[in-house]
Amino acid sequence: MCGRYAASRGPEDLVELFGIEKWEPEDTLAPDWNVAPTKEVLVVLDRPLKDASDPRPVRQLRKLKWGLVPSWAPNPDGAARMINARAETLHEKPSFRRPFAQRRCIIPADGYYEWVTGTDERQLEVEGKRKRPRKQPYFVLPADGSVFAMAGVYEFWRDRTLPDAHPLAWWVTCSVITTEAETAPLGVAPAEGPRSLADIHPRMPLMLTPDRWDAWLDPANTDAGGGLRELLAAPPGGLMRAYPVSTAVSNVRNNGPELLTELEAPEEGTLF
Repeated sequence: MCGRYAASRGPEDLVELFGIEKWEPEDTLAPDWNVAPTKEVLVVLDRPLKDASDPRPVRQLRKLKWGLVPSWAPNPDGAARMINARAETLHEKPSFRRPFAQRRCIIPADGYYEWVTGTDERQLEVEGKRKRPRKQPYFVLPADGSVFAMAGVYEFWRDRTLPDAHPLAWWVTCSVITTEAETAPLGVAPAEGPRSLADIHPRMPLMLTPDRWDAWLDPANTDAGGGLRELLAAPPGGLMRAYPVSTAVSNVRNNGPELLTELEAPEEGTLF
């Protein structure tokens, strides 16, 4: 899954990297090393400009809220539960099938965090002892240090309690698409611990390689039953690395580049 990630690249870097044509300075976000559900995040999308005479799609860098609210939802209360969409069922789930066909995006990240439960703690659970498991966080990122372009979908939701002219009348929200975690060896593995992403967690965000960016973002590509589903294929193996980081990242109030500091070994009391 993807429940937390880091995004430190600024708009200037993303504009150049993704070929952004439209970006508003008010959509700037500070670097965030502990992005959590319901936060505002930067996403890349192709969409015609509002009220423009030219109907062509324009590549934009937009600020959206993480946690998709379906257009038909009576309220946004379930957004925190809609942070992920499974690639295997995206095309058929009522909340995601229309965004998948018409409103796809890329959510740029440095990488994502995932937690592993230590063996000793897990055994206590098995034995029925009510001890909260101590989990070791790992940071997962492209081995070459490039951007982690997470596949996503977005949706519009109208707050009917507000007048049309109100700045919060429309919400634009998004979800990260997840897929089965790689079982192949990591491109760069830690000295001790997991040898593959599947050893950490059975799910992972779907990373789009640059050769898929244009096709994924193209709003004219609406073949949800064929061509689009081909884009949901996992990237080649061996592109990722993972390393243990401080359990400080488990607290969403902690934020800073020190959260990405690689530990020489997992923290005491945890596995991996």
